Amino acid sequence: MSGCAVSLPDLPGLPQLPQLPRSDRAPALPKVSDAPPAGPLQTGNSFIVNAVEKVGPAVVRIDTVKRVVNPLGGLFGRGPAIQQQQGQGSGFITRSDGVIITNAHVVEGANEVSITLPDGRSFTGKVLGSDPLTDIAVVKVVAQGLPVAPLGDSARVRPGEWAIAIGNPLGLDNTVTAGIISAIQRTNAIGEGQRVPYIQTDAAVNPGNSGGPLINDRGQVIGVNTAIRQAPGAGLSFAIPVNLARQIAAQILEKGRASHPYIGVRLQALTPQLAREINATSSECELPEVQGVVVVEVLPRSPAEQGGLKPCDLIEQVDDKAVRSPSEVQVAVDQVRVGSDMTIRVRRGSQTLTLNMRPAELKTPG
Repeated sequence: MSGCAVSLPDLPGLPQLPQLPRSDRAPALPKVSDAPPAGPLQTGNSFIVNAVEKVGPAVVRIDTVKRVVNPLGGLFGRGPAIQQQQGQGSGFITRSDGVIITNAHVVEGANEVSITLPDGRSFTGKVLGSDPLTDIAVVKVVAQGLPVAPLGDSARVRPGEWAIAIGNPLGLDNTVTAGIISAIQRTNAIGEGQRVPYIQTDAAVNPGNSGGPLINDRGQVIGVNTAIRQAPGAGLSFAIPVNLARQIAAQILEKGRASHPYIGVRLQALTPQLAREINATSSECELPEVQGVVVVEVLPRSPAEQGGLKPCDLIEQVDDKAVRSPSEVQVAVDQVRVGSDMTIRVRRGSQTLTLNMRPAELKTPG
């Protein structure tokens, strides 16, 4: 007997099941592949990989040697009279003939500067100049045909965009970290004496990253990594906008130093509460109860005095830029070339005045 079949009679009251088509083929199984799934780091899917490949070859390691006097040198056999202090940082090439931008503090006081490229080539570097107010320095090596980092436009940077840091943290060459732009125009990020509207990012930055590039997702440099502020559970990193770095570097290349405009005022952030207190205690001031910037002091024979600026003036605008804090006034003034005309709009009592002045050059030590 080749087979057996059982036929059941139809039972009343039960629904009839539809007849299913017969098939001699086994049911199809889902296809299985041992190829890895497409991920963010695969070719064609990773903007970070593409961005790093554009800039990475132009990111350099900077090794420095600084010779300092040993206060105990020669006494009781406690070591040499001169000690060597070694330092390390990062930088990036902006011209194929060997012009490099880095941080001023990376090469400050260095007696020897060595530049190493990712391909292993090493050069002796010469510091052409540095600017402590913006923490930008320019180093030159004798070479031709070097890879160049494309420069972007930091004025177009917006919070929430990708931020990619490349550098040599802790001696680990060509380390890449990524995050986002957390904030822009952080004028009070570092403290007194700095004249920079910093870019804030959460991309991991460590010692040795200083002077290296912060780049966008298109492989363009948007900033120069310069500082880390540690907070419980997180690190905040700051970068100098590349537009400012490019401006300072151009001045250093042209004349060996950077010049900064100066108008000669001391400013105070104004709050409604402070305005009420000033109005109640001073017969010379009539300030609106608003957030803003008030002039506290005008230095004698300064551009501000010559332009008619007075204590108790509320500064509302520098040229065509509205300002809300002393640091914003400073940043706006820094956009004006020394000796060029500029305007400051102030509120003085019930009057709104537009004052004209020409910034002088700030005298810096040395």
